[in-house]
Amino acid sequence: MRWPVNCRPPGLAALGALLLALIVSPAAAEKRIALVVGNTAYQNIARLDNPSNDAKLMAETLSSLGFALIGGRAQLDLDKQTLDAAVQNFGRHIQGADVALFYYAGHGVQVSGSNYLVPVGANPTREADVDFQMVDVNLVLRQMRGSGTRLNMVILDACRNNPFGARGLRASDGGLAQMRAPEGTLISYATQPGSVAQDGSDGHSPYTRALAATIRLAGLDIFQTFNQVGLAVKRQTGGAQQPWVSSSPIDGTFYFVAPVATASQQAAVALPLASKTLRPDPDWVPIKDAVLLRELSDRLYERNFDPEPLDSKNGMKVAIARFQEKSSMTPTGEATEGVLARLRKMEDLKPWGSIVYGPDSDKWGISWNHASRRAAVDDARSNCGASKCPAELSFYGTHCGAFAISGESWSLVARDTVQRAKEAALDECGKTGKSCRIIGAACADGSGR
Repeated sequence: MRWPVNCRPPGLAALGALLLALIVSPAAAEKRIALVVGNTAYQNIARLDNPSNDAKLMAETLSSLGFALIGGRAQLDLDKQTLDAAVQNFGRHIQGADVALFYYAGHGVQVSGSNYLVPVGANPTREADVDFQMVDVNLVLRQMRGSGTRLNMVILDACRNNPFGARGLRASDGGLAQMRAPEGTLISYATQPGSVAQDGSDGHSPYTRALAATIRLAGLDIFQTFNQVGLAVKRQTGGAQQPWVSSSPIDGTFYFVAPVATASQQAAVALPLASKTLRPDPDWVPIKDAVLLRELSDRLYERNFDPEPLDSKNGMKVAIARFQEKSSMTPTGEATEGVLARLRKMEDLKPWGSIVYGPDSDKWGISWNHASRRAAVDDARSNCGASKCPAELSFYGTHCGAFAISGESWSLVARDTVQRAKEAALDECGKTGKSCRIIGAACADGSGR
């Protein structure tokens, strides 16, 4: 290879880094476009707590993964006219793109077998109003069709209860209808068709929190990604919510984050190191010892990052990635010495409180003022008898939790004061339209009872 006159050839280290980047980042040159919408401030129906937070989280996550966002940020609290314009603008920008992604969090309903996104000003009084006041999801799919994109994704965290059920709209009791995915398209629902998804009690819905964490993991193709999201949500909700995917055949393999280079690929571009005595970066030194892995699992659990048992590698990866993200580390999801070292250095989180509930047995328990999360959970579950009380809300420090229930629904919510926890628990529980009552509340230090 000849270099231009009067130019020095690039250093071997720089050349190695460049070659390595080309090896591990095949998607870097992809043109990725996303429209992210979150509707919270509904004017005529029940307001939702978390869609704006969810949309902001997704916008930040997608932007970090190379997606150009329509409007430069999450689009929040859109009325019908603004939502129509955003979808049309999205359709223009994805022409010739490689990947198009549409994300929506907010109210969504099915009417006569079609799915509609609900703008914040919608106020239909009869079924004939729907086409004029809401946005049919098929309009989004039509914008994607014929755009030349290699892959289209429609992500709907919109499967809440039907807010217009009392107005005579012929919708199902809740949730969205299943749609047929056009060619090259994947449609992801926060829960199964016809089922209702949870809005969430900690600032984000279970679905979006799992999605934002999982798409940051390297080496998961699109189908592995949404499968892991589904498993994470199922675990988080005790099986009450199971995400659903509808897909047509997709040509090629798509990664939100490309696979990390293998050892053989790294060796092909690595330079000889004279300093063999240097200690490797602990953030990249894997832990393989079973005892240390158990310690890592326990410490993650104690900080409310719930790993699966050690035989579930992907569950651990999601928990580690969430901790890494909170600790400003690269969210690789890998068990390393650096992750364990950070967990060991963290100050003890205490006191702990916990509320547990068994929906099948109708047993529940509450505890407070414990030195660890595990002790608080064990104490609360001691009131459950033979029931395992799988639903768990744990909180620590100055946080408080509340448990609300009715004949048809229940909710466990944590907030910074016991009064706010009670109010939020009643709001979450009452979204089914039934009157709820608080049956347990406490702060981690035992106050507020």
